[in-house]
Amino acid sequence: MDIDILHIAKLSRLKIDDSEIESFEKDMKNIIDMVEKMPEINEHLVLDADHPMKLREDKAVSGKFSRQELMSNAPQVKAGCVVVPKTVD
Repeated sequence: MDIDILHIAKLSRLKIDDSEIESFEKDMKNIIDMVEKMPEINEHLVLDADHPMKLREDKAVSGKFSRQELMSNAPQVKAGCVVVPKTVD
């Protein structure tokens, strides 16, 4: 299996040194092998009504990060807003 690490890095907006490509490729192959060995999931799986699945409660957190901290992660900022690629003409 051939994995294009540079293409994946470009899509992920990651910078990878040429010296790290081989290591990342090996890690990615190991992950794919692990996923392929996982057992199939029964499509007709029914949850037991006596033991419903407990989901965590979502809680909105505000004020944890400043606007400046959040904008520092954006690839491009203009007038205090994140610039995104145009998707519709």
